[in-house]
Amino acid sequence: MSIDSHWFSTLFGWYIFAEWAAIGFATILLLTLYLKREGYLTDVNENHIHDLGKWVFAFSLVWTYMWFSQFMLIWYANIPEEVAYYTARIDVDNYRFLFWFSMIINFICPVILLMSRPAKRNNTRLIIVCIIILIGHWLNSFLLIEPGSMVSHGGGHIGFIEIGMGLGFVGSFIYVVLNSLTKAPLEAKNHPFLEESKHLHT
Repeated sequence: MSIDSHWFSTLFGWYIFAEWAAIGFATILLLTLYLKREGYLTDVNENHIHDLGKWVFAFSLVWTYMWFSQFMLIWYANIPEEVAYYTARIDVDNYRFLFWFSMIINFICPVILLMSRPAKRNNTRLIIVCIIILIGHWLNSFLLIEPGSMVSHGGGHIGFIEIGMGLGFVGSFIYVVLNSLTKAPLEAKNHPFLEESKHLHT
């Protein structure tokens, strides 16, 4: 659970699951929009994009629910071995802003920008929201690890190493995924529900 060796939470697994689901659907949506713009996914229509937008919106809310549930229960119980996780992130000046900021952008931005039906069909808005979500969850992942490490015991910060590692991972991911997509067809030719999926309507 994170890197805090003596801390535990029964919600931590669900919390991480919700986070990676939000990250996954945001990444899938960005990749789908990119491939469609490049002319590869010709059968993908606005209804498919709308469904992906709903998944991004839904798991942003699920993540927020898990975040609040974990935080509220630990804050209310006020048990020292549980509260230690949050005191390391809220009481240290270097992390306090990031702690609340990551929660706000991972919750407020998707709710405000993706609430309506037309918003989930607006490609530009979807791209902006997905990028915000990826940055927000990158900050959240930083907060899961950095405050508990001995290196940043006095209060770490986001520097060139953290940003460089993040950009390196993003670049490697894009290279591996796009390179892999050139080696296999993007459409399952003999899938029994292929024609049905092409005419999706929501």
